[in-house]
Amino acid sequence: MACVTGFLLFFFFITPAFTANKLRNHFYKSSCPAAEELVRQTVQDYYLADHDIAAGVIRLFFHDCFVRGCDGSILLDMSPYPDKAAEKSSPANIGLYGEDVIDAAKFQLEHICPETVSCADIVAFAARDAAVIAGIPFYSVPSGRRDGIVSLAEEVRWNLPAPFFDAAKQTKYFKNKGFSQEEMVVLVGAHSLGGAHCSSFAYRLYNFSDGRIQDPSIEPSYAQFLKLRCPAPKGIMAGALYPNKKVDFGGESAMKLDGSYYSLLKQGMGLLESDQSLMKDMKTRRLVRKMNKHPRRWAEKFAVAMIKLGKLDVLTGDQGEVRKTCRIINKRGD
Repeated sequence: MACVTGFLLFFFFITPAFTANKLRNHFYKSSCPAAEELVRQTVQDYYLADHDIAAGVIRLFFHDCFVRGCDGSILLDMSPYPDKAAEKSSPANIGLYGEDVIDAAKFQLEHICPETVSCADIVAFAARDAAVIAGIPFYSVPSGRRDGIVSLAEEVRWNLPAPFFDAAKQTKYFKNKGFSQEEMVVLVGAHSLGGAHCSSFAYRLYNFSDGRIQDPSIEPSYAQFLKLRCPAPKGIMAGALYPNKKVDFGGESAMKLDGSYYSLLKQGMGLLESDQSLMKDMKTRRLVRKMNKHPRRWAEKFAVAMIKLGKLDVLTGDQGEVRKTCRIINKRGD
């Protein structure tokens, strides 16, 4: 969920379709019994080579589910319309990481269980496995999702939270996806893991707002550290200066989903403005303190919230398709 540079809902203010009754645990028990274990092993193999993959896969899951629901549309390379771009082309999805894990798992599954396991389910399984590797207790993932055939970059900016939103905006837009304010605070605790590109927060250091050069909510010594990692733009756009430069959310703890995010917020060390804004609002500040005080309980709540996220506007039954390759829709007539 890091590095989000999009906007939030605009015209999709509808009640989410949580089709929980159509998803079930162990959906592939008969049709492809090795599915979940194969995905788990794939995530594990990639994680051993690159610990950043855990944060990447979890973010991929969030970005998929918040646009058109959990339908694997984030994976498509092309829109079905020749004059429109796919979701991954949106500025909000710059730096998405972890798609190779999904490709690798899908490639293997197509050999043992062809045209059976959806890309959307692989993303959900992989996000769970990444969370567990990073420290969250194991939880079962209801499955049976089908893959969407539409992916539009223009829809992303109306659905994903931006890194500069305050607590009220974040709460409003999570609510429009069916999540309570507490569930929102729980889910953004994923920012215990991974990091964000300089271009997502450098304005807080050099060009904040209302004549203030620096965001006053940043702890001073932390601001100095960030300036060393992300030097002043010097007249050019920050994104052009360091398009791939990143800063971890929590130093050494950035490799663990341990709730350390909340402790950092209390110290004024939230990397994104949207993170630190949770300490400015009385209600979210109380929730931050609650999660910080009870990290094990937060981890349990995080698992529950991830299960709920995975049920957001899913396609099931005869809806959509099961893609043969996650990056392209099936040829019509297949």
